[in-house]
Amino acid sequence: MIDDDEGIRTSLSRALQKRGYKVETHASARSFLDSHDSSKAGCLVLDYGMPDMNGLELQKHLNANNMLLPIIFITGHGGVPESVQAMKGGALDFLEKPFPQSALIERIDAAFEIARRSISAKTSERQRQVRLESLTARELEIVRLIVERPSGASSKEVAAHFGISPRTVDHHRARILEKLGVKSLTEMIALVRPNDFAD
Repeated sequence: MIDDDEGIRTSLSRALQKRGYKVETHASARSFLDSHDSSKAGCLVLDYGMPDMNGLELQKHLNANNMLLPIIFITGHGGVPESVQAMKGGALDFLEKPFPQSALIERIDAAFEIARRSISAKTSERQRQVRLESLTARELEIVRLIVERPSGASSKEVAAHFGISPRTVDHHRARILEKLGVKSLTEMIALVRPNDFAD
């Protein structure tokens, strides 16, 4: 939570801690940036009107540096233009003070679910990349051929394309499926993306 009003920081952090949340508070955007750990799931409750770097400026900085963190803005003097800009920047909500704590808690729960899904997706993508990187150059060539021409994916056709024997193709295929952790060519095609073969 970032708010330059100490009273708000104290009251909100106490309320959230009573509900089991781990809360870190900061009086400024700079203080937050100096200690932020982007590997941890969470959300940012962010005051719009702060000196030096306001909430929208911090949001812009986080987006520019690919520090994707669900943000809930809270403000005592933000207007429609500010809320529109915040939402366009990816904010989850823009709450005007005073607001019921139940509304903030509801949005925080939603933010944590978004953060969990994001981390899960990133983990899955990293695992996918590791599997692809385990393929040899020849195996990757075979995968590319099958993905680009699934109608010509028989062992005989693949063998003719590369000038190797169908038996060798069968051996490569078995290794490819094993390394990618899939059971069929259909699953393999679904796993692979066109930009995996960027030249």
